Amino acid sequence: MNIKAHLYIITLLLFTSSLFSQEQLLQSGPMVGYSAYREVGLWVQTTKSATVHFEYYDLDSPSKVYQSDKLTTAKSEGFTAKIPIEFLEPGKKYGYSVFINGKKIEIGHKLQFQTKELWQWRKNPPDFSFVSGSCFYVNEPVYDRPGTPYGDEPITIFNSILSKSPDFMVWLGDNTYLREADWDSRSGIYHRYTHDRSVKELQPLLGSVHHYAIWDDHEYGINDASRTYQLKDVTLKAFNDFWFNPIPGTPERGISHTFQWSDAEFFMLDNRWFKVEKEMNDSSYKTILGKEQIDWFIESLSQSLATFKFVAIGGQFISNSAAYENYAVLPVERQMIIDRIVENGITGVIFLTGDRHFSEVSVEKPEGFYPIYDFTISPFTSGAGGPRTETNTKRIAGSLIERTRNFAKFNIVGEKKERKIQVEYFNAKGESLYKMEIKAEELKPVK
Repeated sequence: MNIKAHLYIITLLLFTSSLFSQEQLLQSGPMVGYSAYREVGLWVQTTKSATVHFEYYDLDSPSKVYQSDKLTTAKSEGFTAKIPIEFLEPGKKYGYSVFINGKKIEIGHKLQFQTKELWQWRKNPPDFSFVSGSCFYVNEPVYDRPGTPYGDEPITIFNSILSKSPDFMVWLGDNTYLREADWDSRSGIYHRYTHDRSVKELQPLLGSVHHYAIWDDHEYGINDASRTYQLKDVTLKAFNDFWFNPIPGTPERGISHTFQWSDAEFFMLDNRWFKVEKEMNDSSYKTILGKEQIDWFIESLSQSLATFKFVAIGGQFISNSAAYENYAVLPVERQMIIDRIVENGITGVIFLTGDRHFSEVSVEKPEGFYPIYDFTISPFTSGAGGPRTETNTKRIAGSLIERTRNFAKFNIVGEKKERKIQVEYFNAKGESLYKMEIKAEELKPVK
C-alpha cells in the first residue's frame, strides 16, 4: 500500500472517530419547548460539559440559515441547555440542527418548530391540535420493584402520538417516576430525569412537537407528596432544567403558569408545592392548591378572553369519587372553586387531568350554568388499571377507558363564532377508543 493510501485511511479513521465522539456527546433531545409569536425555546442534553448551539431556517427560505447563541452545559443543570431562538416571524415553520462543540449532530428524524400565528384583528382564529396525557414510566430493573415490569415494553405510544401530527403536547404530570433510590438525593433525581428523557422512542416526538408540562407527585417527590417534601427545591430545579415552559417555576409560585395558543388559553396548576395534608392546630388547613394559587387562578380565568380555557392539574377535579388524591377528598375547596367560576360567569372552562391510570370524561352541571368537563387521560406507559370499586356519578356513560395505555388528541376548529373541540382518545397503537365534540356555544352560562 502506498503512502497516499495510508494517509487516506488515517484521515478517514480520524474523521469517523471525530464524528463518533460528537455523537457520544448527545444524551437526549433536542426538544422543542414553548412557542411564542417571535420566539421559541429549544432544549438539548449532553453527556458531559460541552458547548451547544442551534442553526435554523425558515422552511419557505431554506437557503438563509441563522445561528442561535451558544451555551456550555454544566453538571449543575444536568448538562442541559435551554436556548431561546429569538426575533423570529409569526406564523412560520422552521427547520433546525443541533451543534455540539461546533460539530453538527446527525439526527435521524425531523427537527422542526413553529411560531404562533398573528391572527387577532386580521382573520378567524387558526385551527390547531394538541395531544395530552400523563404517567410516563420507564423500566430500569436494577431500581424497580421486583416482579412484573410496571412500564410498557416495547414503547409504541410516542410513535402513535407523532403520527397524529399535533402542534403541541400538554404533559399532565407523573412525567417521570422517581424511585425509592432516587428521591432522597440530587444525583438520584437527576439520574431519573436523564434516564427517562433518553428513551429512544421519545426522541422524534421531542424534536418536532412543542412541549408544555406540569408535574404531579412522582416527579415532584415521593408518592402523594405535599409541601413538606424536603427536596422539593431540588426537584423544582430539575423540572426547570428538563422542561422549557414559557415561565420557569419559582419557590413563590411553584410550577404554575399560563400560555396561549390561537383562541385557547392553558392554565397550568401546581397541586404539590402548596398542598397541606394535615391540619396543625390553627396554623394550617388542608388544601391542594392553596389560597394564593386559587386566587391567582380565578383572577387569571376571569381576565382571559380565550374561547376555551383549559385547566391542567395532576389529579381528577370533577369526579365525585373521594378516592386517592381526587379533588373530591376536599369537597369544600372543590366546590368553592366551582362556585367562583360560576359567580364570575367565566366561560369555556375545561379541565385536563391525569394520575389515575385509567381515562374517563366527567361533567359537572351547576344550576343555570354550562357543563364543566374534566378529561382524565392516563396512562402513557405506566401500569394501566381501572377505577375498581369507585363510583363516579359524574362520568359520561361510555367514556371509561381502563386497563389500556392511551392518550387524547384535541382538535380546535371552526370559524370564530362556530368554534368547537373535537376530542378523541387513542390506544398505544393509535387506534380510536372514544370521541366526542363540544361547541363553544355550549360552554356559556344559560341566559
